[in-house]
Amino acid sequence: MSVSEQDFALLVEVVGYVGATLTTVAFFPQTFKVIRTRDTQSISLAMYVLFTLGVCFWLAYGLLIRSFPVVIANVITVVLSGIIMLMKIRERRDLPPTIKDIDGI
Repeated sequence: MSVSEQDFALLVEVVGYVGATLTTVAFFPQTFKVIRTRDTQSISLAMYVLFTLGVCFWLAYGLLIRSFPVVIANVITVVLSGIIMLMKIRERRDLPPTIKDIDGI
């Protein structure tokens, strides 16, 4: 059974949309929990800084290759991860420094 180029292109788009949707939706529970509880103590700031930067690069990549699923997923994800990251930065700024904070991440 042979798959036409058109069918293959459609399959590629569907896979892209499903992957983009699942990875983007995965951020909603954490973002809503952080907004609701205002608790970011157990979240790694370094991870969110690196992750958000990586998502910005994925967004740029999506724009360069003109891939709608990549662009939309990463616009939403950068907003969600950015909210968590900014709330973490705000929490750290409001707390007095500890030895752990001074020693590293």
